[in-house]
Amino acid sequence: MYQLTIEQNFNMPLTKLFDAWCKVETIKQWFAPGEMMVPEATADVKVGGNYRIVMKSPDGEEHIVGGEYLQVEANKKLVFSWQWEGSPHTTKVEIDFAALDDSNASLCLTHSEFADQEACDKHNQGWNGCLANLHKCAD
Repeated sequence: MYQLTIEQNFNMPLTKLFDAWCKVETIKQWFAPGEMMVPEATADVKVGGNYRIVMKSPDGEEHIVGGEYLQVEANKKLVFSWQWEGSPHTTKVEIDFAALDDSNASLCLTHSEFADQEACDKHNQGWNGCLANLHKCAD
């Protein structure tokens, strides 16, 4: 199995960074790479709760991902399953959050259980694109 790890710092308080992963209104602002939009999102952020995110490219193509929250520790950790609609393969996302000071925070995202390096690399590119948009939410 293959995995990727991304660590980034954000110019926003820890609570705002954590909430960006939990509040549907905020998820819609950033949870798609590049020029893609998020027209639909649901997130029942509790252990056993589900999420579903629709990413739509400028040409109208939709990419839909969903899963279940496996671990939720406010302002500390989120762990959830990750499954693209129509795919039999499920992977796991683990995010650790930390405050750097009162107005800056960091996250360490580990996405694991990929069947091959190609899928891992594509998700690495996608996550970096998403996180670039998350940085824009700091403003």
